[in-house]
Amino acid sequence: MTANQPETDKGWNLDNSYARLPESLYAETDPVPVTAPKLIVLNAPLATALGLNAEALSGGEGAEILAGNRLPGGATPIAQAYAGHQFGHFTMLGDGRAVLLGEQITQGRERIDIQLKGSGRTPYSRGGDGRAALGPMLREYIISEAMHGLGIPTTRSLAVAATGEPVFRETALPGAVLTRTAASHLRVGTFQYAAWKGGEETLRALADYALERHYPEADTQGNRYLTLLREVCGRQASLIAKWQLVGFIHGVMNTDNMTISGETIDYGPCAFMDTYDPRTVFSSIDQRGRYAYGNQPEIAAWNLARLAEALLPLLHENEDTAVTMAEEAIAEYMERYNRNWLAGMRSKLGLFGEEEGDEALAEDLLELMHSHRADYTNTFRSLTLNQTEGTALFDSDEYAKWQARWEARLNGQQENREASRDLMRRSNPAVIPRNHNVEEALEAAVERDDLTVMERLLEALSDPYAYISGQDRYAEPPAPSSCAYRTYCGT
Repeated sequence: MTANQPETDKGWNLDNSYARLPESLYAETDPVPVTAPKLIVLNAPLATALGLNAEALSGGEGAEILAGNRLPGGATPIAQAYAGHQFGHFTMLGDGRAVLLGEQITQGRERIDIQLKGSGRTPYSRGGDGRAALGPMLREYIISEAMHGLGIPTTRSLAVAATGEPVFRETALPGAVLTRTAASHLRVGTFQYAAWKGGEETLRALADYALERHYPEADTQGNRYLTLLREVCGRQASLIAKWQLVGFIHGVMNTDNMTISGETIDYGPCAFMDTYDPRTVFSSIDQRGRYAYGNQPEIAAWNLARLAEALLPLLHENEDTAVTMAEEAIAEYMERYNRNWLAGMRSKLGLFGEEEGDEALAEDLLELMHSHRADYTNTFRSLTLNQTEGTALFDSDEYAKWQARWEARLNGQQENREASRDLMRRSNPAVIPRNHNVEEALEAAVERDDLTVMERLLEALSDPYAYISGQDRYAEPPAPSSCAYRTYCGT
């Protein structure tokens, strides 16, 4: 730090509550210094919201901190331990390339994790180099900020700093460190780890911590650990419905990638669907479609069942009774998910109130979109703008019949068409981070050191429901290609 600028002037206000949990849940680990730290992008609005001095962070000293060469005051760097079912197979894991600096306490008394991703080897690296490449870190920055703009709970990106060092994958790539913020990095896999490695005392401490940190308003007068399970199920039911409603495909829904807070985390092989197809998979490693778009609600239920298994010793001393409690909570998840999804679909179609035929109306439109290979986002965009012509879907006789049913439903409600259009505009994004636009931005940034393409894309995605002319080019679907788009984990 400079002699004339004390640490408090930079806004750091770190606490380390996670480091006060049982030691088996983490390992004290310093970030590994890099050769030539250079700030590539700083999320100044987020920095300000966190109470940080964005101007101070944008300088050379800020780059030193955001690349892991220096620690901010109050930091107690740790790597968190967790386990996970990866494509259905249980594995002991942990932060193999990430270090939690601490929890920033904002002026509003929020507690936000500050984590460096790509900051070097940790005790959980399992042979990896602990580093990350610039392209995938910028990709996470773009997608996580787009998700925030869409109103979907998500971890966010504070900064990306170049390291001046190559990372070696198939080829040598420029290295980078992402500074990620999160309500916490507690995962389903964290509880799996505690249950299998830490024992009941550690599991109970972790569960109490999760309740206090994420569900302080929850009624814990009865079975507090059943309350925790139900609360997590409720958050995930809301989150996954939001994913489905915008066509987001996470790509790697392992249990270590599902948070207790209900935030989206770990943007590896994620992407947004163009042509509507429930079988859509982008991830190069998902050979059998386990994490396809249409499977995401059920996979979330599967993951939550693994959380329930970990919590069984806390739910009830009688195992059969505990299993029954867990099964009822998971069943509630599916019911909540279905209600959230249908409520969202009503909004996307401008429907107020609830009528018996609404689910069939939504499902039948999706089936038409599938059979006519319609663009998911642009179909709802066109309905919102009342511009329904010129595509195979809108010109079909089947759509005309569906439209008559939709019009009848709209005409039967008390709210006028203007109110319906307003509801649709608030529910149907005009733009999403389309894969070809993201790739264009990454190529410019990584190959030509040109950040302007990414900056323009981020600006368009910052208010996806604005419906302004500047967003039009980002609403264009990709050109037809004989090759399916593929994403990679980016490790």
